[in-house]
Amino acid sequence: MNKTIGFIGLGVMGKSMAKHLLNGGYQLNVFTRTKEKAEMLLKEGAIWKDSIQELSANSDIIITMIGYPKDVEEVYLGEKGIIESAKPGTYVIDMTTSQPSLAKKIYDHAKAKEINALDAPVSGGDIGAREAKLAIMVGGDKIAFDECLPLFELMGQNIVYQGEAGAGQHTKMCNQIAIASGMIGVCEAIAYAEKSGLDPANVLKSISTGAAGSWSLSNLAPRMLADNYEPGFFVKHFIKDMGIALDESANLDLNTPGLQLAHKLYEQLADLGEENSGTQALIKLWKTEK
Repeated sequence: MNKTIGFIGLGVMGKSMAKHLLNGGYQLNVFTRTKEKAEMLLKEGAIWKDSIQELSANSDIIITMIGYPKDVEEVYLGEKGIIESAKPGTYVIDMTTSQPSLAKKIYDHAKAKEINALDAPVSGGDIGAREAKLAIMVGGDKIAFDECLPLFELMGQNIVYQGEAGAGQHTKMCNQIAIASGMIGVCEAIAYAEKSGLDPANVLKSISTGAAGSWSLSNLAPRMLADNYEPGFFVKHFIKDMGIALDESANLDLNTPGLQLAHKLYEQLADLGEENSGTQALIKLWKTEK
């Protein structure tokens, strides 16, 4: 696939993802609201575009990794957005975690313009993005997925086609629901270890590889113990994701008490001024109980 890729959104994860594409030999056009975030990529050969419209008109494949559903809608469906500016035959891939209904809406608008749209949210945080080990869950037409698979393979390892438009986003909701309750368990386990007089780091050696093992326990619990709250994934973005999952669960008439509790606790954490911290900062709610 000898194509020019346009990448919009160079945050904690997007920057690493774009770098893998550049290192994979693709010509890379980039745009992000804060140009300083693109400097490293520009030094390595990426080409800056001054607007979404300019990037879209000059790219064969467009990948977005941005913030909130309202941003996704504006970037794709705005007057000078991707769908209005991209050429027929372009592939557009939204890797933001967003609403399944919005993914379907983008797909329908893209199809009317002969543009191929995929929703492909990811999991793995800053570590997965940096090491190209992301889990990528994809919705849209299978033929479009097959065409774009070489790109996904540069950014991740566990790449699964989930079905029609919106299926990728629904799968990501399953992922976030599983993480939400799991993060409470990680925090409670660490708090219990401390209260009972154990060395939490030593406890992790025993429980991380047993039945309690999880990505959060292996990767985020050590950050909690080190008082390292730098964002691999922002608290504010996790709250956004859980809000989407709660809305979708309500639409499905599904009760999710674990998700509801996690959402409430993370909102409490944000109220303490931690919205720009990493999700591992949830442990601070237990530390305030000392």
